[in-house]
Amino acid sequence: MSRRALLLFVAMCVIWGIPYLFIRIAVGELSPVVLVFARTAVGALILLPIALARGEVRPLFRLWVPLVLFAALEVGIPWLSLASAEQHISSSLAGLLISAVPLVTTLASILFANREQIGRINMAGLLLGVAGVAAIVGFDLHASDALAFGEMALVVVGYSVAPVILSRFLIGMPPVGVTAAALTMCAVVYAPAAALQWPTSIPSLGVVAAVAVLAVVCTALGFILFFSLIGEIGPVRASVITYVNPAVAAVLGIVALKETFTAGMAIGFLLVLIGSTLATRRRSAAQVVSGAPR
Repeated sequence: MSRRALLLFVAMCVIWGIPYLFIRIAVGELSPVVLVFARTAVGALILLPIALARGEVRPLFRLWVPLVLFAALEVGIPWLSLASAEQHISSSLAGLLISAVPLVTTLASILFANREQIGRINMAGLLLGVAGVAAIVGFDLHASDALAFGEMALVVVGYSVAPVILSRFLIGMPPVGVTAAALTMCAVVYAPAAALQWPTSIPSLGVVAAVAVLAVVCTALGFILFFSLIGEIGPVRASVITYVNPAVAAVLGIVALKETFTAGMAIGFLLVLIGSTLATRRRSAAQVVSGAPR
């Protein structure tokens, strides 16, 4: 791995590991709808001019159906569900639950893209990963926690199925164009609801800074650097950040927000990592890459 590739890899591990912390801060004063609108609108304002200048938007018009599905599953639904869930659970727990994405992506690929039979090692990895998720979640749940975990399940499913749609129906399309179009569509859809829930007073400086980091760094810059990383080391090796991001999220939650980290969460995360490695063994690049900003 070249020095440039290493720097990009480290940057992406951090950039897509910090959103959970800043989402937790932002939803303290903003509604999830307003937060999602702000992220997508600012991200679109940055990426759309770049995509238009490169002529990367026009080719997408004929593929509007899969593009809408991708936008909904990669951005629209997961970002709203994640912001809503973090009103009830810690950012570190939310980040650890995202580690289940490779497991669900494996199943989605089998159902929708890869018709090959799953091997014994892959099945063992899936079962081990499920046990790990159970250990992370625990079983002493309150009603609000149960709802939050349901929302996190939507996030995991969205982040898992969206790349399969991307690899099957949008393969070969310019990545910045796809991302810019997805963010723009979501911003337009959320604009009316965000206007109704817009805060009556100016949020605190910390919340404004959190939104700025989410929109500019984690979304716009994150996508650009991720595509550069893929160009340097390929999609398979780039997907390894999926295993590092949750650890970054957990550490930041504990250090910055003094969140609780249990032995069950640590053991569960380790089981999910091992299970994901086994479940995704010998799979193609298109099946393992998830471009979602975390």
